Amino acid sequence: MPEGSGPRPGAPGRHKRRSTPPIDPCLITAEGLVRFYRRHILSPLEVTQAVLARAERLNPALNAVVTLDSAGALEAARASEARWAAGCPLGPLDGVPLTVKDNIPVAGLRCSWGSATHRDFIPARDELPVARLRAAGAVILGKTNVPEFTLEGYTSNALFGPTHNPWNTDLTPGGSSGGAVAAVAAGLGPLAIGTDGGGSIRRPASHTGLVGMKPTPGRVPRADGLPPILLDLEVIGPIARTLGDAAILLSVMAAPDPVRDPASRGLPPFLPPDEMPRLRIRYVPYFPGHPVDPGIAASVATAARGLAALGHEVEEGPPPFDVETVLPLFGAIGGAGLAWLLSTLPGNPDPRSPNLLAMAQAGRAMPAGALMAALDGMAAFRRQIAGFLTTECDAILTPSAAALPWSAGESHPPVIDGQPVGPRGHAVFTNFANLGGLPALALPCDPVGGLPCGFQLVGPPGSDAVLMAVGAEYEAAHPWADRWPPLA
Repeated sequence: MPEGSGPRPGAPGRHKRRSTPPIDPCLITAEGLVRFYRRHILSPLEVTQAVLARAERLNPALNAVVTLDSAGALEAARASEARWAAGCPLGPLDGVPLTVKDNIPVAGLRCSWGSATHRDFIPARDELPVARLRAAGAVILGKTNVPEFTLEGYTSNALFGPTHNPWNTDLTPGGSSGGAVAAVAAGLGPLAIGTDGGGSIRRPASHTGLVGMKPTPGRVPRADGLPPILLDLEVIGPIARTLGDAAILLSVMAAPDPVRDPASRGLPPFLPPDEMPRLRIRYVPYFPGHPVDPGIAASVATAARGLAALGHEVEEGPPPFDVETVLPLFGAIGGAGLAWLLSTLPGNPDPRSPNLLAMAQAGRAMPAGALMAALDGMAAFRRQIAGFLTTECDAILTPSAAALPWSAGESHPPVIDGQPVGPRGHAVFTNFANLGGLPALALPCDPVGGLPCGFQLVGPPGSDAVLMAVGAEYEAAHPWADRWPPLA
């Protein structure tokens, strides 16, 4: 039950406090928490204590948080509580608990990257987006589980084992931001930050009923991070239950820093409601030759009709690119990046994952000319897709994932709609946005058989604000924030 859905308490005086919060603090949005802090109905300390207690109760069944920093979170919460009491919060996330994906460095906390090669790595500095969140008063709870080197579409590794989906703990939340989405979906903090190199925010968000945003490259500056094995295909973005929360989280991380990240750039601010655009949307229900779960297809078709009912021009059509030419570029770039990373580590180790071992072997065997050809193909695709999204339409709508959540013990679903698929069969819809340097927003749509699913809107470079505004409009017409999984 989200904040605001029950009786609203009266506004107390500045120093008057309710003896009990109006609802479970763990089920309140980030925006709602700040409203309660401002009115002295809740404090950051009691919210953080409630979330830590909830993590103690639920995380053993989820394995979402692999490094919990209770002491650090409580210290940050006490400092935030003092600021709120003095009437001088640091910003719109002061005192809000959140988690950080385990491939994003947080000073003093283990950053394993899901690999034994980084088992004991404790960074001395926050990666830049984390430093900005800390400076804004956010309460960092800990690190969330990932697959090895964050290169697979589910979440398990040899160090910590699999993460489980709060909607059905026999199933995966997807990946690679699986721990992040499982935490938010179960109420272990209203926010998380993850990375998306080929759909690693958007697909897990769809598997858990959340909002996930892959920003335009450069929207969120990066510095002091792990080696960029996916180049600018991988970006940091927000995971939340609502568009409002996601927008606030993104805004805190997003100012350009031309010194520490010369590729960063300022983009238009988030649009006010009175500037809501009407979009021309190309609805692509499937990619030729790639199966989609029939329930997902039906749910996304309903979402497309919902966008049309809001006044957007939605026209069904094929993907505006050759799928079999574009999608393999991701494997070539990822394989070369993984092989390079391993070559920098003592002994040039092999990955533990069989899928990644094959990927690394292919990367090691790849001639330099093949990598350059892949990079040249990606550059050509970026020009082509940017042109299409400028002249022919304003956004592309597809399912976020081709499959519903599958067994937590398997790296991928072996069959979709009766057809055998490989390790990326469930992930076909997302990596074109990364290859194209495009922003992409994942939104929930109608559940299928009691399980969440979602769709994505992909826009031209720099259209982050437009996508978020349309997403907020859709959410207002088709709210989902009161859908909580059984484990929550």
